[in-house]
Parts: sequence; structure tokens; C-alpha cells
Amino acid sequence: MKEVFNTASKVIVTCNRRLSPYLQEEVVALGFEIKRAFNTGVELYATVNECIKLNLNLRTASQVLYEVGAFRAADPKELYEQLVKIEWEKVIPFDGYFTVTSTVHNEHILTPLFANVKVKDAIVDRIKEVKGVRPDSGPDLHKTAVHLHWMEDRAEIFLDTSGETLAKHGYRKHPGKAPMLEALATSTIMATKWDGKSPFINPMCGSGTLAIEAALIAQKRMPGLQRMNYAFMHFIGYDEEVFFEDRRYIKDIADKHNIPKIVASDISEEAIEIAKMNARTAGVEHLIDFEVCDFEDTTIPEEHGVIMFNPEYGERLGTHSKLEVTYKRMGDFMKQKCKGYRGYVFTGNPDLAKKIGLQASRRFEFFNGKLDCRLLQYELYDGKKS
Repeated sequence: MKEVFNTASKVIVTCNRRLSPYLQEEVVALGFEIKRAFNTGVELYATVNECIKLNLNLRTASQVLYEVGAFRAADPKELYEQLVKIEWEKVIPFDGYFTVTSTVHNEHILTPLFANVKVKDAIVDRIKEVKGVRPDSGPDLHKTAVHLHWMEDRAEIFLDTSGETLAKHGYRKHPGKAPMLEALATSTIMATKWDGKSPFINPMCGSGTLAIEAALIAQKRMPGLQRMNYAFMHFIGYDEEVFFEDRRYIKDIADKHNIPKIVASDISEEAIEIAKMNARTAGVEHLIDFEVCDFEDTTIPEEHGVIMFNPEYGERLGTHSKLEVTYKRMGDFMKQKCKGYRGYVFTGNPDLAKKIGLQASRRFEFFNGKLDCRLLQYELYDGKKS
């Protein structure tokens, strides 16, 4: 196997469905050239040292996968035979620990767990044959991670440089009710084209994810500052100075001044306490004005910006008749008190969305888990529409 830290190979950066446009934006901003984009990620060409930069900076990604092999494998036997040829002893410590994940669509595989076992067997057998010792393996993603992508008779094997998913940003120790995934929250904010300088208002904030992500974006504070363990740290050849240099850089570019007004309100005192705790962990509590109040009493600064609601939408919480009234009140509130702002409502319920009573100027498609959702944009004109 090639020395992975300084040798470029195909890299797949994955994301949740419908987040790919926002991931592409981030990857290009970091100076990488995208070879191919698809619904759940992008393909580029990079070394593992460059993957360190991706892991530290990306807000919308899930995993950063570095390819170490691609081959034909019609069945599990062929898969094993190809995998055992790879020089795993050059990347996985013989006294270390590794885990295997997979995406598999092959007629011989009824459960991905069976494919995972085949990969584990090949790696362990190879290392034991060369080193005389077998590494441990299991389900935890806290050390070396390997990912198999096997479609019909085409298999690709990757080093997962991330380990634990990047889609969670490490500050949400108290999730609250039906929380929004951090990568999804960031993507919805990116969809608004918010400039990070004008006010960001988040009524009905729940556990605070949207307001916290807005504060992190405004501060240019990257997710990597919340995390000190990645899978790449457990590969043979890892130079911690590369990691610390990249980490120092993202620490230095964080802007602690010129932060816009960010307001997060909720009628629930408990929700606001949870949101404050999460913001504290993220290092941005001092940047957010938290208010316990009905959303109609949320402070709306005169300087125009973005107001975003992520209300209940009847799939997991609340009841429809109450929510119909709430959605109508949201529309009235935006129309009457938020003139000059751009309004946004994230919902998975098109029937309830109609109750807002405003004409959406744009609709952005997202998934929240498996739920088909929309981020609806409203132009809240100040005075007459020009």
C-alpha cells in the first residue's frame, strides 16, 4: 500500500441527501477541485494530509473517505481474496483497533454485517500473516475505520479518515425534542445566503441548533475546534504536527469581533436552558440573545436580516389543529413585525405550510431524517413591493 498521508488518491466526501450543493460550496471554498458531484457527496483527489483539512473545516459533510483499492468482486469469496492482497499492515497498527462500515448492494449479501465480517477477516488475516499478531476490531468508530462500497460486482475500499460522523458538531450534549442535525441546520442557513453580518432571528429555537450554527458561521469558527479525535490519527504515518498546524490556522481565522445580532427565543424555559448549555459548549453563548417568550414577542432589530422558523410539523410532535393556528400566527407575525427581513420556515408538512398565508418566493428541498421537507422563503417587503 502507498504511503497515504502524502499520496493523492480518489477521495469521496459524503453528506446527507440533498446537502450536496452546500457541501460543494464548502469544498470549493477550501481550494479543492471537485471531479464529480452526486446526491450524497462529492469526489475529489487528495492526500490524507489534505483530508485532515477537510475534516476540520466542513460543516455539511458526514465522512471523508480515502480510496485504497478498487476491484471486481462477484461474491464474498472474491471480495476476501482481493482485500487480503492489500498491505493493511502499512496503515493499521498490528496492536491497534479498527472498525468496518459498508454500503452494499450485491445478490449474495443479505445484510451489510456479513460483508463487514468478510472485510474484517481479510484485514486481520493479512496483518496476522505479516506481523504474527492480530489487531482488535469492533463497532466503535473512535480509532481506525475502513469503509466498503460494493455495488453488484464493483467494490471499492476506503480508509474512513473521519470516524465519528462530521454531521454532528460536538456541542449538543443536550439534544432537546426532535433536534435538527447540525449539518442540516448549517445547510439551511447557507441556502438563505445570509451574509453573517446582518441580524439572524430564530423564534421557536428549541435546543438552539440554528442559532448556534449561525453564531459559528458569523464567527468563522470551524467544527474542528470542537473535536480532538479523528480516525486519521490512528493510521500508521500520522504526523500530529500537520493536524495541529491546520487546527492553529482555523483558531486564528475565527473572528471574535463584528458579530451580528443573533436572537433565539422559545416559549419553553427548559428549551432555552438546553439551548444555552449547548451554546456554552460551542463557545458562542455570549453571542446569542436568548429570550423566553412567545414567538410574537421576539425582539426584532431594526436592521434587516434573516428570520428563520423551524416549527413542529405534526409528524413527530404536536397536534394539527393547534399547529394550524400557530402557522397562521407565524405568517401574520412575519408580515406585520418583520418587514424588510427575509423570512424562512422549515417544515415537513405542506398542508400546514399553506396556513402561513404568505406566497413563498422560493422552496428549497431537504430531508430531515427520512422526512421530505421544504425551506420556504418569504420576501417581507418594507413598504411597497418595488
